[in-house]
Amino acid sequence: MNLRRPSKNQPEVFEFNTSSLEEANKIVSKYPKGKQQSAVMALLYIAQKQNDNWIPLVAMKYIAKFLDMPYIKVYEVATFYTMYNLAPVGKYFVQVCTTTPCMIRGANQLVEACKEKISENENQLSTDKNCSWMEVECLGACVNAPMMQINDDYYEDLDKEKTLEIFDKISKGETPKPGSYRGRLNTEPENNRKTLMDIKNA
Repeated sequence: MNLRRPSKNQPEVFEFNTSSLEEANKIVSKYPKGKQQSAVMALLYIAQKQNDNWIPLVAMKYIAKFLDMPYIKVYEVATFYTMYNLAPVGKYFVQVCTTTPCMIRGANQLVEACKEKISENENQLSTDKNCSWMEVECLGACVNAPMMQINDDYYEDLDKEKTLEIFDKISKGETPKPGSYRGRLNTEPENNRKTLMDIKNA
């Protein structure tokens, strides 16, 4: 399954629920009159959040009417940016960074955990349809590599064992704590190191 192509199975209707509508109106109100179409990216993200992390075609048409803009222009934005999923990804969408800093710190172990616990292939829903995973480019947390993103949360300083523990909690309906899994605060140096040259405490 390719998340950049619209799913063959599409819902027939979509509209913002109460909270999504309130958020959308708040965002649109920030733009000058006649410039509301500039809110298209934010509204696509709202639709994606509401619809279990993916955007159906009917949601793009809804947003086009909402912003009084051609449907094709909404479609162009949705298909251009990789942060929008055009096919189902599951309630828990796991993105594993495999760019160089994460790869040399063991990102392959995180990929192995995904294959064992979620599905053998990328972008394939788990047996319970609750989760899917994919490899992605840099997520901007190189200092705490290797890492992965699940929905909006970052999980950093991982290894295979810790990744499997996170997936076990998800399967039980629990919410794993985001952040470093080696106990560091934000991106602070470990073992009280103050500079890159301070190796005696490393």
